[in-house]
Amino acid sequence: MAKKHIVVDPITRIEGHLRIEAIIDENNTIVDAYSSSTLFRGIETILKGRDPRDAGLLAMRICGVCTGTHYQRSIESVEDAFDITIPKNARIVRNLIQGSLYLHDHLVHFYHLHALDFVDVVSALSADPKKTAEEAVKWAKIAGTIPYVEGATKFEEIQTRVAKFVKQGRLGIFGNGYWGNKHYKLTPEQNLIGVAHYLQALDIQREMAKMQAIFGGKNPHPQSIVVGGVTCVQDIQNPARIALFKELLKLSTDFVKKAYLPDVYMAGTMYADEATDSKATFTELMQGKGVGGTGGGLLNYMSYGDFRLDDTGFYNAKTLFPSGIVYGGDISKVEDVNPEKIAEDVTHSWYEGTGSPEHPYDGTTIPKYTGLDKRDDGIAYLKTDEKYSWIKSPIYNDTRVEVGPLARMVVGVARKDERITKYVMNFLKRGNLPVSVLFSTVGRTAGRAIETELMADVMMEWVDELAANAAGGDLSTWTEFDFDKVSVKTKGMGLAEAPRGSLGHWVKIDEGKITNYQAVVPSTWNAGPRDYKGRMGAYEASLIGTKVADPEQPLEIIRTVHSFDPCIACAVHVVDTKGKELGVYKIDTQCSI
Repeated sequence: MAKKHIVVDPITRIEGHLRIEAIIDENNTIVDAYSSSTLFRGIETILKGRDPRDAGLLAMRICGVCTGTHYQRSIESVEDAFDITIPKNARIVRNLIQGSLYLHDHLVHFYHLHALDFVDVVSALSADPKKTAEEAVKWAKIAGTIPYVEGATKFEEIQTRVAKFVKQGRLGIFGNGYWGNKHYKLTPEQNLIGVAHYLQALDIQREMAKMQAIFGGKNPHPQSIVVGGVTCVQDIQNPARIALFKELLKLSTDFVKKAYLPDVYMAGTMYADEATDSKATFTELMQGKGVGGTGGGLLNYMSYGDFRLDDTGFYNAKTLFPSGIVYGGDISKVEDVNPEKIAEDVTHSWYEGTGSPEHPYDGTTIPKYTGLDKRDDGIAYLKTDEKYSWIKSPIYNDTRVEVGPLARMVVGVARKDERITKYVMNFLKRGNLPVSVLFSTVGRTAGRAIETELMADVMMEWVDELAANAAGGDLSTWTEFDFDKVSVKTKGMGLAEAPRGSLGHWVKIDEGKITNYQAVVPSTWNAGPRDYKGRMGAYEASLIGTKVADPEQPLEIIRTVHSFDPCIACAVHVVDTKGKELGVYKIDTQCSI
């Protein structure tokens, strides 16, 4: 039987435009895969010639999801160039803004972008509400809590609500799913739990967004972070604002612990056979043994580290997430991250290049679109032997790596970080799951949930720290600096973590203006095409060996790709590919309103 070529375009329930092409053999197993972004932007080019103090306001427009993250990284790259250390209050506030984004982003990802890869909505209509309530108690108990939704009555109300949508043909957000696919493994009652929490998460995510707006000024695109610190002085001084933040955090944490974690336990247990063929113990994994499950992929994990816990400087401070590289899933070894070893290759990307991978300080963004391969069957395929994506191929130390929540947890355990190891091992122990389950599609989803619980708890410590610091009389929020004296030729980088993984902004400055700017984002690391040696990116590698139950409904492809939470708008950073000028705009910065 001949191999079959599957094209999934677009991949939905993500940010941006992504295409996956996969080759399956006679057993419906994926033997080759290609990841392609079909969107080009060009933020880096737009930033050239501008005042570096304004870069953050433009860089945050790279994406409408991780806006505050790009904003902060851009500003931190300028602070690095000018050697500026921000005050304690500014550090804590930035941590709280970013932490709020993590909670919001992870919750939205699991329920509204990824859950329907595990949950069959139509199956939920045949569930018994009483048995559903009992099932909810079972999974909540494993998570060490009580159900977020208690009693059969509430589940019956939600079931009736969804049934009306189906009957009226108004399935809406639940439309066009692969309902009934035999690779859905939850029972009707478990599916009803997932649907109930999906709908309730729509309300909770709004409260999480409010947290970011309290200190950020607005959401999305917060405005309170500036070179040298933050501007939300009144919010820091006002106990009522801090109390409101804490109230919203408690509400969010309640949902995370009573709904999100139990649901991940439920999905992880029911799909555990896909997660790994290995039953390796923690000790065996610490020796580099027993790694790999469906969707495991590269098994090389990188974290820049993030969330400073003291004020000893940007790259000297102790961080909540440690930095490091783990190769081959061997958590017995971890190496330090060396920024000089980061580069981007464009051999299979629609850009012109110098012929060898470029370090971001010297990186270029010059589009070179070469089109698709139009064949007799009427389908336009990627030219996989040539250029086939708008995403570049980042490499670290001439190696392809995966970044993201799972990478942060793996590096944290490899570093023997006490807090991260505790949360990872508690999660696995409560669910009676082997550590090796993490190295898979299911494990990638679990890693994000573990991180969410950790973040919710530690943010409570941070908000109390901020309140105590302000009450003690420390109201400093900004470090003064003389831009004229530091506007000589310089450069800086902001390397830290975004919800989806390692994010870096690099800036070169001369005579007070930006001369070059590059951002290498999490989805560039994960979604990039083959590199100059033909090596796969994380998305591509994670699909190899995956068995597809129905090639006409490639649920397994969607599930694995979604586990990374793709943000393609971030990865490709609007311009006509033929070089045509689209428009010229002049902004009068001196006007008054």
